[in-house]
Amino acid sequence: MNALDWLLDADPAIRWQAMRDLTDAPADQVAAERARVATEGWGARLLALRREDGLWDTGTPAPEWISLLALLLLRDMGLDASSEEARTAIGLVRNNATWHSRGPWHGTPLFAGEVEPCINGRVLMVGSYFGVDVTGIVEGLLGEQMADGGWNCEQENGSTRGSFHTTINVLEGLLEHARASGGSAEVTAALERGQEYLLERRMLRRLSSGELIDPAFTLFSFPTGWHYDALRGLDYLRAAGVTPDARVAEAIDLVRSNRDADGRWPLENPHESEMVNARTRDLDFGMDEREGRPSHWNTLRAMRVLDWYGRAR
Repeated sequence: MNALDWLLDADPAIRWQAMRDLTDAPADQVAAERARVATEGWGARLLALRREDGLWDTGTPAPEWISLLALLLLRDMGLDASSEEARTAIGLVRNNATWHSRGPWHGTPLFAGEVEPCINGRVLMVGSYFGVDVTGIVEGLLGEQMADGGWNCEQENGSTRGSFHTTINVLEGLLEHARASGGSAEVTAALERGQEYLLERRMLRRLSSGELIDPAFTLFSFPTGWHYDALRGLDYLRAAGVTPDARVAEAIDLVRSNRDADGRWPLENPHESEMVNARTRDLDFGMDEREGRPSHWNTLRAMRVLDWYGRAR
């Protein structure tokens, strides 16, 4: 079975995106497949793991954090935000999830955001996708963009340079907000500066020396959580409609080199802190993505990145 057929034979969360991004399937067929995310497979099983108050809770870490991770994954799956299942889920989290961190944010609603821009970028993405008012987070993030175009959670501790990790989280959140709201000149300008931050560094190298910033940038994980890697950066540029240029060539070659003999990409470098159940090193609802084995998520993202690059070239 070739890689595309493998994706089309997968869970509805994968299948509808493969149909949309990698085939010429009619829009009504794509929409019908997407609707199944709420009622079948991974999406339905993840929704079924909630407590009575609508939050997800594995005991540790706090339920608001696990709930944010679960909503991020449902967004990745493409759960239709207008569906009854999505409206119910987001309403319960909006009403019941508060931050348990120490300091002035303790007890504040999840969708009010927190202090770190990497966290706020993720809250912004979920809130924007599911229709929650998160305009206050947008204003804060726009004011925190650094001189080099990036963002950094360590700025409050004196850092003067952007971070790939923080920057990709903020960019994804602002892009989702722009899609949901229609955008603004200020958000567009911030997105463009942030994209240049990635591109000037060729998606994985230091601007000053050209050295690889972190070997982990060459390993493709999912869920990515707050962690940057080259595939995540490229998939963001694709989603943002950026025209690829020579500055992405090395990262594209890296994606090509990670493909196995069957045309699939493995799961690499899983981040336990970003999983709904870190104790089992899995998302604990039957998704069956394991380190070193072919990954539907990485294969889907890599194939559409290569398609985006190939079309532009």
